[in-house]
Amino acid sequence: MMSAMATTRGAAVVIVGGGVTGLSAGWWLARAGVEVLVLDKGIVGWEASGRNGGGATHVYSPFGLEEQRLWPQMDELLGYPTEYQPFRIGVALSETQLALARRWAEIGESRGFRWESLDRRQLKELVPIVGDNAIGGTYLHFGGHANPQRTVQAYAWALQDLGGRIVQHTTATGLTQRGGRVTAVETTRGTFGADVVVIAAGPQTGAFAEMLGAWLPLAPARVEMIATEPIPLMRVGGVAGNGLYGRQTLRGNLVYGGGPHEWINVPDMATPEHANTPLVRNLARRLAELFPGAAHVRVIRAWSGLVENTPDGLPVVERLTRPDNVVIATMSSVGFGLSPAVGRAVCELVQHGRCQFADLGALALARFADTPRDWRERAGWAAAPTAVGAAVGGDG
Repeated sequence: MMSAMATTRGAAVVIVGGGVTGLSAGWWLARAGVEVLVLDKGIVGWEASGRNGGGATHVYSPFGLEEQRLWPQMDELLGYPTEYQPFRIGVALSETQLALARRWAEIGESRGFRWESLDRRQLKELVPIVGDNAIGGTYLHFGGHANPQRTVQAYAWALQDLGGRIVQHTTATGLTQRGGRVTAVETTRGTFGADVVVIAAGPQTGAFAEMLGAWLPLAPARVEMIATEPIPLMRVGGVAGNGLYGRQTLRGNLVYGGGPHEWINVPDMATPEHANTPLVRNLARRLAELFPGAAHVRVIRAWSGLVENTPDGLPVVERLTRPDNVVIATMSSVGFGLSPAVGRAVCELVQHGRCQFADLGALALARFADTPRDWRERAGWAAAPTAVGAAVGGDG
């Protein structure tokens, strides 16, 4: 049982970061009857969470089985639409791409999911806009995709319906510590008392870890997405290939992104401008290669977002031992699809001190204890005025 708060401004659990990870965690906690407050320096879902490919096919993750169990239920559980659609198709334009698509499918098979191999003819039946350059593909009878903007909205509204609070345009600047615990979150709009603090602050999560004496290496990157004019709806809207991730919206637009991404620095708690880069042209070219039957369709919008990457590309989700009332959750570019499961895991870490449905040992912070401070430079992941590098992952 969580103790009563000494201040009326705070909450039993204060979550720093209003992306899908923080919002999902807040919603799960509110469902469990916990008083929760989510703080965001801008508006919810403004960085990676509302600006990604919408993929929900991460069966390789410790959270993968729970991700697959929960997504088909999320519209009903939240009470608002996420536009979740099941299944994924992988299109291969080369033998290398086909081997990669098959490898991901086989990982799914090893976890109990079904898939089938597609020849060129079968692929064309399912995805009429592929061209003769496609040599085959995979049809995953698992996974899927959802609308990131709708999903962020759904989490936020559902959280508020349960009595949870969201305070936007409020930048967390520090953590008050007393007696070996964090007792409050300091912000640009005052101090919010807390019994437990969840740090799900995207690229800024490392800065908060540093305040607590923990080393969490993160490299922020800007990622781009493009959207085309609508085309007729395909049987399966989740189609990936040629290094791209994305989906067809329910209106028919093709919305796609994919590396390489642009390495940047995030100064203090500030958010860089979401300026688009020359990569947008690269995305449009690769999308036309993937879907020659839609090469005539105009790109009508482009936008960018921020993601954070760990050195090994895996998330860090852990309740710290010192201070023992802080949970850290940073998702390394795969937060959107895993958000239903990760939110539940964070809720369990807050309430029970451990995740009860998955082994999170591989996601522990201690694995980076010997990572050197200049790891970004060694890996070539450092920000440069004109350089564009390849990033790990991508929420697709």
